[in-house]
Amino acid sequence: MSRPQHAPQAPGWSRDEMARRVAEDIPDGSYVNLGVGIPERVAQFVPADREVIYHTENGLLGMGPAPAAGAEDPELINAGKKPVSAIAGAAYFHHGDSFTMIRGGHIDICVLGAMQVSARGDLANWSTGADDPSPAVGGAMDLVAGVRTIFVVTQHTTREGEPKIVAECSYPLTGRAVVDRIYTELAVIDVTPAGLAVRELAPGVCFEELQQRTAAPLIAPRARRP
Repeated sequence: MSRPQHAPQAPGWSRDEMARRVAEDIPDGSYVNLGVGIPERVAQFVPADREVIYHTENGLLGMGPAPAAGAEDPELINAGKKPVSAIAGAAYFHHGDSFTMIRGGHIDICVLGAMQVSARGDLANWSTGADDPSPAVGGAMDLVAGVRTIFVVTQHTTREGEPKIVAECSYPLTGRAVVDRIYTELAVIDVTPAGLAVRELAPGVCFEELQQRTAAPLIAPRARRP
């Protein structure tokens, strides 16, 4: 009897590993807004030696990780309508007050998903164009305008294999030149005045493969000294 064959694991990080990698780059004491999708997972991975205060624009400062199954509170959700917990000392407030925090520059970092990111850091993350049924941009436009640092975490390509990191965005923009760093399953990439600089390659990923799956020029990471 033959043994079952298991497909080899694809190179790179899983979604949880991507979220953990983002969490590693958030400084101690930061106030952080998390977008919908993969960004929501970042709250699960606060390093033990840091305090990070998570904000959600529907009116909670001090959002904790997702609760255990069966322990959900239907009135305690994030902006994506998913159950969350609240840490000790958490504060609840009106939606309008939440956006005053965002627009007033009181949030240090925002972690968002993306449909496209351009070579100069333009972000498109709410609509693919005229045929997209998405009703409106939501809070993302306020976030990219009011938050000091924008991290994007997303799969490197679409389900059809089309690059999400492009020379110019073809989808409606959320903001121009707003993205500071991009995290995908393949790499961590900084948006710099010189271009897209690869900060770190995921395990099993080489620079040549990364460039082939990216529709914008990349700057190779510097070789580490022995």
